[in-house]
Amino acid sequence: MIHFDNVIKRYAGGSEGLSKVNLHIDSGEMVFLTGHSGAGKSTLLKLIGLLERCTSGQVLVSGRNLSRLSGRQISYHRREVGMIFQDYRLLQNRTVFDNVAMPLIAAGMGYSDVGRRVRAALDKVGLLSKEKAYPIALSGGEQQRVGIARAVVNRPPLVLADEPTGNLDPDLSREIMQLFEQFNQVGVTLLIASHDLNLISRMNRRILTLSKARLVHDSQNPSS
Repeated sequence: MIHFDNVIKRYAGGSEGLSKVNLHIDSGEMVFLTGHSGAGKSTLLKLIGLLERCTSGQVLVSGRNLSRLSGRQISYHRREVGMIFQDYRLLQNRTVFDNVAMPLIAAGMGYSDVGRRVRAALDKVGLLSKEKAYPIALSGGEQQRVGIARAVVNRPPLVLADEPTGNLDPDLSREIMQLFEQFNQVGVTLLIASHDLNLISRMNRRILTLSKARLVHDSQNPSS
C-alpha cells in the first residue's frame, strides 16, 4: 500500500523534513506515527497525500510512483486518500452537509448520490442530526467528526490523520480512535500521526517513531 524508498525531503535553506526514510505499510494496516514536534510526521503524511513531493527517493502508494504523477493522475490519487487535520479545516460559512459533500462534488458525483453518501458518512460519525448546522455551532469533538466524515465520504482505501486528537480531551480522543478502528475493520488503511504516547500505546498497533527527520524505530521491527 505505502512504500518509502530512501526518501529525502529538503526544504529551501537546506533543512531536512525527512532524511533517508525507508518503510512499508501493508494494505489494511492501522499504524501510528509519533515523534517530537518537528520530527517529520506532517511532512511524511504530506508526501503520501501529494501535498508535497520528495526531493529524492521514491514514494509509492498502491503501486503508483508519486514522483511520476501529473494532472489528472494527481486528482485521482487525492480522491483515493482521505486526510484529517488537527485544526479541522472546515469552511465556516458552509453547513456540515456542504463541508462533507465537498470531495464528492469535486469528483463530479450526481446530487442524489451526494446526499446519500454524505448522510451515510454523517450517520457513521454520529452527526446526522447536525447536517444543517454550521461549524461554529459545534464543539471541537463534533468538528473533528465532521472532518472525519469528509475524509471518508469518498470511501478511500487510505486515510491519513495528522494529530486528529491534538485539540480534544482524553474521552473524546478515545472516541475518535474507536471510529478509526471501525474504519480499519472494514479494510481501510490508516496512518495516524500523534504525539500522545499514552493514547496510542493502549491501541496495541504498530508504531513508527521519527526523530530529527529520521525513522528511528518501528515496533514491528524493533531492530530498525
